[in-house]
Amino acid sequence: MLSPISAAAGRLLISEPFMPDPNFKRSVILLTEYSEAGAMGFILNHQTEYLLGDILPDAAYSEIPVYMGGPVAENTLHYIHRCPDKIEGGIEIWDGIYWGGDFEQIKELINNYQLTEGEIKFFTGYSGWTPGQLDDELRDDAWIVANKFEADSVFSNNESNLWKEIVISLGQRYAHIANFPENPMLN
Repeated sequence: MLSPISAAAGRLLISEPFMPDPNFKRSVILLTEYSEAGAMGFILNHQTEYLLGDILPDAAYSEIPVYMGGPVAENTLHYIHRCPDKIEGGIEIWDGIYWGGDFEQIKELINNYQLTEGEIKFFTGYSGWTPGQLDDELRDDAWIVANKFEADSVFSNNESNLWKEIVISLGQRYAHIANFPENPMLN
């Protein structure tokens, strides 16, 4: 097994370098749920062409980017944040990283310019796995699991380098794959 760390809510999934599914190509996913019932998370590094104002036309601070959380229920809006003092009702999924919370509060904070891109991240859709599916993919070495990362990397807008940075941060065992070409046929 490539990944010695088991999956759990609050951990990152890093796609293997030659992931054939274009939805997950060089993806970093924050798992928000993991149980016998399945798993759920959000792709942190696939920004859509949409800004928050495209989805919420009445948002005053409309320039916040929106990310593709995954290929499931792409017509839904989700968010993670790191400001529980401003947003009530969020669930802490990792040290200082919260999922969900009072959406009316969020809209008010956005309209008053009291939330920044570094505090909240929006997603259309999510990544989901049925019971046992993610475990099968882990056994097939489709993902590496990381349990040590900085919250800043989760809220980073440097999506083009996030996969590589996270892989390198895992240490020598994985660092070499960060430089693999996206298409080995072009090597």
